[in-house]
Amino acid sequence: MSMMLVSRRHLAKSMVGVAGGTIRLFSSATTTACSVTGAAAAAKQSTRMGVPTWTKSGAVYWVQMDCGARSAGTVALGGKADYEEEKKQHAADHGSNPSVDNGSGNKDEKGIASYWGVGPTKLTKEDGTQWKWTCFRPWETYKADVSIDLNKHHVPTTFLDKLAYWTVKSLRWPTDLFFQRRYGCRAMMLETVAAVPGMVGGMLLHCKSLRRFEHSGGWIKALLEEAENERMHLMTFMEVAKPKWYERALVVTVQGVFFNAYLLGYLLSPKFAHRMVGYLEEEAIHSYTEFLKELDKGNIENVPAPAIAIDYWQLPPNSTLRDVVTVVRADEAHHRDVNHFASDIHYHGRQLKESPAPIGYH
Repeated sequence: MSMMLVSRRHLAKSMVGVAGGTIRLFSSATTTACSVTGAAAAAKQSTRMGVPTWTKSGAVYWVQMDCGARSAGTVALGGKADYEEEKKQHAADHGSNPSVDNGSGNKDEKGIASYWGVGPTKLTKEDGTQWKWTCFRPWETYKADVSIDLNKHHVPTTFLDKLAYWTVKSLRWPTDLFFQRRYGCRAMMLETVAAVPGMVGGMLLHCKSLRRFEHSGGWIKALLEEAENERMHLMTFMEVAKPKWYERALVVTVQGVFFNAYLLGYLLSPKFAHRMVGYLEEEAIHSYTEFLKELDKGNIENVPAPAIAIDYWQLPPNSTLRDVVTVVRADEAHHRDVNHFASDIHYHGRQLKESPAPIGYH
């Protein structure tokens, strides 16, 4: 009789077992190999396991051979109780909580058990309390360097420098007109734009590295770090300023236009693109300085700092909005320096990969 080898890669057939009068349909995979010599052998083997295989009509059904673990996607028809128990056991084995069915079809998803071993990680802070953020991890937090010089400015001399400078200046006028002194909403809009250049630059350098089979000198990671840092600014200010529907619509419009414009600009001239971001960050420093002035005057309430900001910048527990704006402004000053530096590299006729990237320089 022919021998059929059942392995994890090849066993994808549906098999039906009869246990206690209940027919169960499995779509399973096994982690170890086992052998079956036809339907009769399967019946004989399963009989030794104590599982009946004959129905009222006398037909033989395929049965699941107990030679390995089943996938988390196993479905039982007519054996719901057994299946739920099996699912709970599987979840316990993989360190996650199973979903709980309240009987109405809605499930309280406390955790998703994964057959592939991918599950949620439980992290704690230094004080032993549970880490509640999934958008960033404890090792990605840092203390902002607020001692950085905020007044540095690159004087535009070449045509591209002047073009980049006046492009940014022209964008400031409609922003001032729209937001006036609503600096919370202004910061939110600014960050939706500021998070784009790093992602575009990192993406293009990534593709270039793949095409040319070369390293990037760390600049891919540096630019993506910048984009992520700007995005965290946005996540923070979302806790402070609640955008209205027309402001959300404006964000979608501005981001769509700016992304494509910056992508084209970077393809045409990276030196221009980085210089423009450098000037954009200079404007961001100015905006956050005005924000701080309004806070000091009492025109904007100095509310407690959002919890996400306290953990991300490792701020003291009693920090306020003013402390958050201060560290965000410091971040923008660092982004200013990085992008002006990147533009200078191109102006010297060199590629970014020739100068080590300032990774971790927020």
